[in-house]
Amino acid sequence: MKRSLDEHAARFDEVAADYDEDQTEEYRACAGLVVDHAAPGPDDVVLDLGTGTGAIALALAPDAGRVIGRDISEGMLDQARGKAADQDLDNVEFGEGRFRDPNLPDDADVDVVVSNFAMHHLSADEKREAIDVIAALEPRRFVLGDVMFFGEPDPDEPFYTPEVDDPSTVGVLADALTDAGFALTAVERIHDQVGVLVAERAPGANSDEER
Repeated sequence: MKRSLDEHAARFDEVAADYDEDQTEEYRACAGLVVDHAAPGPDDVVLDLGTGTGAIALALAPDAGRVIGRDISEGMLDQARGKAADQDLDNVEFGEGRFRDPNLPDDADVDVVVSNFAMHHLSADEKREAIDVIAALEPRRFVLGDVMFFGEPDPDEPFYTPEVDDPSTVGVLADALTDAGFALTAVERIHDQVGVLVAERAPGANSDEER
């Protein structure tokens, strides 16, 4: 991670109020695909990591039993809570949490994990640790939308901010997912540097011992 968690949180606190208005077409396409692929059922518990202002969590809430949004920025979480209240959604909750420590309620058995445009802040090793933590929750599906490289990125046209972001190649992410007991079931390429990966629990991958 190129900056500390506190530095990242402070940066997002500053932009929280305008965050939803400043997104690119690629970001919105990515978010839409994450929602489509998540496809929760009415009894499912969904965990949205790096929830930000809650766009994904709130979009999934009408179809899910319960949605838990986690982020490190209190400013972003305040925006998410306000939108949930405006939409009168009572099955979604937002609170502090991170990839490697989701800070889940004791009664939360997670069925689906989603994340959009957040994991690229982690280094390659940190991403692998985060994916291992997600796998340990034993969801049946993990949908990751993010900045990721489908080839060699053009250094003159980065889709990300090199000073604060640390995207990985699709191959690195795919390897981390399969090593954690997931089977990669879909790869959606939106841009040379943006995509969505869909991973399902591999048969028999129900515990650390079985992996």
